[in-house]
Amino acid sequence: MQLFDIIASAGLWAAILRIATPLIFGTLGALLCERAGVLNLGIEGIMTFGAMIGWLSVYHGADLWTGLLIAALAGGVFGLLHAGLTVTLGLSQHVSGLGVTLFASSFSYYVFRLIVPLANTPPTIVPFQPIAIPGLSTLPFIGPAFFTQTAPTYLAIAIALLMAYIIFRTPVGLAIRMTGENPHAAEAQGVNPMKVRYGAVIAGSALMGMGGAFLTLSAFNSFFPTMVQGRGWICIALVVFASWRPGRALFGALLFAFFDAFQLRLQTALSGLVPYQLFLMTPYILSIAALAVMARRARVPQALMQPFRRGER
Repeated sequence: MQLFDIIASAGLWAAILRIATPLIFGTLGALLCERAGVLNLGIEGIMTFGAMIGWLSVYHGADLWTGLLIAALAGGVFGLLHAGLTVTLGLSQHVSGLGVTLFASSFSYYVFRLIVPLANTPPTIVPFQPIAIPGLSTLPFIGPAFFTQTAPTYLAIAIALLMAYIIFRTPVGLAIRMTGENPHAAEAQGVNPMKVRYGAVIAGSALMGMGGAFLTLSAFNSFFPTMVQGRGWICIALVVFASWRPGRALFGALLFAFFDAFQLRLQTALSGLVPYQLFLMTPYILSIAALAVMARRARVPQALMQPFRRGER
């Protein structure tokens, strides 16, 4: 009966959307990079820096939307760095991505401690407030569960739908998919694979920065260096789970968020009966199981992680 009460709670489903939002931003960003043929393992560091710089901007007087924009721009700068190393120089995408993660994470902590002195209580800001959509937020169950979220959550869902349309219904999306599958064939059709990869990596990294900024500007109201807590690596796995499709990426992020929100409530309901570490493991174990099932049918972009050089095959 307790399990049914938890699942039937509007609070659970509202929490699912909140938990899923940074995963949606990050997964869409990683998906866009990989659709163009570039693996971006810098996502963990980019999300951390986005969380820090977005919060820091608002803490020093910027409005919340400006903070989100600054986080996106910062993510784009790291994307430009990664693209320069992998697209122009043709270096290992694994090594470059891990280097970006290490650099961005360390630089985040350095800048934070440089500007904000050590304190027992981290400084706070006023984050995004939930928006009740008129006419929908008052609906029984559905209203409080889905239509009283903060603006970045609605934005993340809108971006997922827009990206699905762009990738599969527009010439820009076709160019991205061709570049990720066969950049030489794309070049033969008049597409510049280098520019496409640069654009995809920069835009995808900007989305990653926004995913990190959500944590400090909406989910919480302060920054601490370990707050991303592996969400970037989860996003990399969700891209495979989604078979590189934005709609499935949205579903995958919501599925992981469901596991996470559900285990938090189970901890409370079964407090003292089961070690809490088992509950913390649950979302990851179930996600690995789902990934193992879905990955068998996943079709990897054929040119993923393959450097492009004109005249070479």
